[in-house]
Amino acid sequence: MVAIGYTMMTEQAGPRELVEHVVGAEAAGFDFSVISDHFFPWLDEQGHSPYAWSVLGAAAQATERIPLMTFVTCPTYRYHPAVVAQKAATMQLLSQGRFRLGLGSGENLNEHIVGAGWPSPRERLERLEEAVVIIRRLLAGETVDHDGPHFRVDHATLWDLPEQPPEIGIAVSGPRSCAVAGRQADLLVAIEPKQSLVDDFDRHGGAGKPRVGQVAICYDPDRDAAVARAHEQFRWSLGGWEVNAQLRGPAAFAQATEALDAEEVAKSIPCGADVEEFVEAVRPYVEVGFTEVALVQIGGGHQEAFLDWAGRELLPALRRLG
Repeated sequence: MVAIGYTMMTEQAGPRELVEHVVGAEAAGFDFSVISDHFFPWLDEQGHSPYAWSVLGAAAQATERIPLMTFVTCPTYRYHPAVVAQKAATMQLLSQGRFRLGLGSGENLNEHIVGAGWPSPRERLERLEEAVVIIRRLLAGETVDHDGPHFRVDHATLWDLPEQPPEIGIAVSGPRSCAVAGRQADLLVAIEPKQSLVDDFDRHGGAGKPRVGQVAICYDPDRDAAVARAHEQFRWSLGGWEVNAQLRGPAAFAQATEALDAEEVAKSIPCGADVEEFVEAVRPYVEVGFTEVALVQIGGGHQEAFLDWAGRELLPALRRLG
């Protein structure tokens, strides 16, 4: 049976609302939760971008059962890997073992702010793999001195360590990132249900490890309202990873998607209140071997009704998959 998660989408709600939403997700019966870790929203219409790690700390105290996970944090530019390790260790302690650290190579949208430039995908993955090695050593309790191609660490030690370090997931989009994930990750993270991603991950050491996907949906009893909201706030997602990783800010995403009309967006994002349509959006992930799928309900002000409906109708239907 596939586990169904809830996404705290920092781009579409403020910090207090995000904590309220995940409390509601726990009450509705979601199996886990994830949170985006951004500095900007994708589009101005989304209107938010609070600091994900503060939200996570509050969520750990406000909830009791639901696992928490970054989806995903980039540990190479905006954050140094040693700082990410400290944050992850603290979150694992605060959540009493419910935290998983999802990592990725980042997007220009969020990482350009520190003025370090935006290199090639190959270099970004090299930096990511080096960062994961540093993070694992620190979480294992080592005192780390490191002088590598991309990072230096000078005599770093974590003083508050959980008994069990958090599992590490790595986001993938192609063969090179799958190779890094296969070597370094405890679980796969992806936003596309591609068999090739799963196969490449397995080939490089990922066989038997969990695979976590994500699906955007827009629940609303009024389908037209759902379609309009999905177009307004989520049309950016249709650009594809290679494009989305390069664009610099919300204005660039708005310009890149200005020709997309609402019905084009609705072809890729299920909208309305038809349970079977949402089930069919998740099904491809299950068919290629994903073990967990996190849902994104589009629209920060439309979570309470969604959570009520999901608990009653959507979750039971989704759990029959697989």
